[in-house]
Amino acid sequence: MLQATLASGHADRPCVFEAFTRRLPEGRRYGVVAGTGRFLEALAEFTFGTEEIDFLRERTIVDEATLDYLASYRFTGDIWGYAEGECYFPGSPLMIVESTFAEGVVLETLALSILNHDSAIAAAASRMTATAGDRPCIEMGSRRTHERSAVAAARAAYIAGFDSTSNLEAGRSFDIPTRGTAAHSFTLLHDSEREAFASQLSSLGLSTTLLVDTYDVTGAVTLAVELAGPELGGVRLDSGDLVSQAHEVREQLDSLGATDTRIVVTSDLDEHAIAALQAAPVDAYGVGTRVVTGSGHPAAGMVYKLVARADADGTMVGVAKASKDKSSMGGRKFALRRRNSTGVAHEELIGIGSAPVDDGDDRPLLVQLVRGGEVIVPTDARSAREHHANSRAELPTKALRLSHGDPALRTVYQDEQSRTEVEED
Repeated sequence: MLQATLASGHADRPCVFEAFTRRLPEGRRYGVVAGTGRFLEALAEFTFGTEEIDFLRERTIVDEATLDYLASYRFTGDIWGYAEGECYFPGSPLMIVESTFAEGVVLETLALSILNHDSAIAAAASRMTATAGDRPCIEMGSRRTHERSAVAAARAAYIAGFDSTSNLEAGRSFDIPTRGTAAHSFTLLHDSEREAFASQLSSLGLSTTLLVDTYDVTGAVTLAVELAGPELGGVRLDSGDLVSQAHEVREQLDSLGATDTRIVVTSDLDEHAIAALQAAPVDAYGVGTRVVTGSGHPAAGMVYKLVARADADGTMVGVAKASKDKSSMGGRKFALRRRNSTGVAHEELIGIGSAPVDDGDDRPLLVQLVRGGEVIVPTDARSAREHHANSRAELPTKALRLSHGDPALRTVYQDEQSRTEVEED
């Protein structure tokens, strides 16, 4: 496409691209924007070096004119989008790229590969943390996904409310708190469970968490308190009926005087398993496979489409595909979250061509991320985490239900005609 438009003279035509989803994954009531910070950091470094140009030339993938263009490629346009951590709904204009066709079209895979992955993780993680309430969730899924996506997944989960991660690279790269516990192999290495526990306590201190289900849980808990005393930090359960075991272990710990010892549970947890454990005396959840694979929905379903371009006289006109089941809404979008008098959101209002009418309680959703090719917003995970907490808090209570249902907010489009009608009323 780039080569052909360079040849036709259309490559520099001003355009608007938009990243959005036509629908939420089945059963989900809201999505979560994540990966924006990673995308913006990648954008700042997004160039084509000598090795990339040589590869394209050797394979004769594009012609010399295109290679010359790519060799000097730098994005110089503007980008708007929902703030990272924002909740979204079908049709939400999650990212808007305003640039020449050539500059914008090259960004499609970079944007979608990051946003689709991270937003899927964040949506799953948000359901889990909403269900967990005040009990912290620890991201522990690194061994269940690609080594690079594991780091990104930890960041996305943290944005959506996870308390910490076991991935130290994520901790180093994104300043995320790190936590972890010993594995069964540590216990099995030693000649006895007593020796394993004593070794861990000696090296890591009384605040450590001991894994107590390698052999017999009841015996292991007794041994753990015998060696550590009532100051033992925690015990972890990783198998069996976690609900009944948690009750039994809590009763046993309390009877031994270890009333402050925490119970951490793991073992293929997801939002539904966490919900089932809410009545159990559990202090923290360690979540692995389900969160890093999006709890059944590993991609967010975002697409990146051209929605407007300059006409022959320079006027911007909306464009859209109309193919069956994959139609899109043309025109540059503007978005508000409509809220009631108590601050509870009830509608996603999308203006086409210009901003929709604000009734006074609405919250603007689009912020400028890039101006003239320069990133102008923070890209850190902590800022996005705070934004998500605030965004989720204004959703109606039905948004947090785990049962299958429609999106929590309906999406309403407001074009020039409907805006005029509203203003006249």
